[in-house]
Amino acid sequence: FPGAVFLVSKDGRVIHERAFGYAQLNDYDGRRLAAPRGMRITTIFDLASVTKVMATTMAIMLLVDQGKIDVDAPVNQYLTDFRGPHLDSITVRQLLQHSSGIVQWQPLYYHASTTAQTYGVIRDMPLAWGVGEDRHYSDLGFMLLGDIVERVSGQHLDMFLEQNLYRPLGLRSTSFNPRAHRFTEFAATESGNVYEKHMVYDSTFGYRYRGDPTTWNGWRQYVLHGEVDDGNAFYANGGVAGHAGLFSTAPDLRVLIDLLNNDGTYAGRQYIRPLTIGRFLTLDKYQNYLGWQAPTYLPSGSFSHTGFTGTYVAGIPKYKLSIVLLTNRQNLGTDARGYFPDLGPVQQAVARAIVSGAASSQ
Repeated sequence: FPGAVFLVSKDGRVIHERAFGYAQLNDYDGRRLAAPRGMRITTIFDLASVTKVMATTMAIMLLVDQGKIDVDAPVNQYLTDFRGPHLDSITVRQLLQHSSGIVQWQPLYYHASTTAQTYGVIRDMPLAWGVGEDRHYSDLGFMLLGDIVERVSGQHLDMFLEQNLYRPLGLRSTSFNPRAHRFTEFAATESGNVYEKHMVYDSTFGYRYRGDPTTWNGWRQYVLHGEVDDGNAFYANGGVAGHAGLFSTAPDLRVLIDLLNNDGTYAGRQYIRPLTIGRFLTLDKYQNYLGWQAPTYLPSGSFSHTGFTGTYVAGIPKYKLSIVLLTNRQNLGTDARGYFPDLGPVQQAVARAIVSGAASSQ
């Protein structure tokens, strides 16, 4: 991959941070730039699915903490028109667990161009599995969680988080639609939406789309730089969605992980009660948490999440460790089969090495 930013904190103090390589290496045609931009600690990344935990799950936590959401309540207690034989029994918890039975992914922008239209499309879809039957990771379920935050709070998801979490924590570089906030220092991602287009046109690649792929042709034709890569977030939701769209830096993300590692407290202020943190970070029957993944390669109680753009965050409460590894793996393009580099082994090896060092120093 072209570049990366790596940061580790222990006991709320940064003990290592370093930037490697380039924020953008290739142009739209895959040619190397004559003067590629170097990566910096402060470079802003498209977090992709890390949005699910650093935005949406955190927002739900805040509203649970305020007594405004009950995770065991049906979704239609908050989205009152979310009704039907296949919908009435779905709970907020099941959306967080990815066990609602809702379709994992579809190119919703073929049928919607606003958040309201997107919600309607998801609501009217038949379920892919029985409610609570099993865990099937779903972008669409997290879009609904974003809708719940907005209905309950009366604010757009981005504004709710900015006012209730990011700004109070002093996070200066965390936002949706960062160009609108006049940020300029981004890690470039993909050249258009080559991967997602491949998913739509090739039923054997990723998730199957049963519609006619030729009925929509709004694909971007430039290197994505400060624009969310995810098609459903960009084309159908204006850049703000519960599953993707958040941008941030390694230093800002460290603060959010530290907050969770410290039972909801940061810099002497309690943002979320320990009871709420504990409810969200208790293993469920699928051996995961609410929103967060439970990595089997890290000590018990650890939590993590990855993002398609090449992002990774992990918290290890046992050692009060926060790990952030952000890469721009997409900027080099795909391999001959159409895939981006698999960073899973690298992410896991790095996290294990950090934990091993922490364990040996105690």
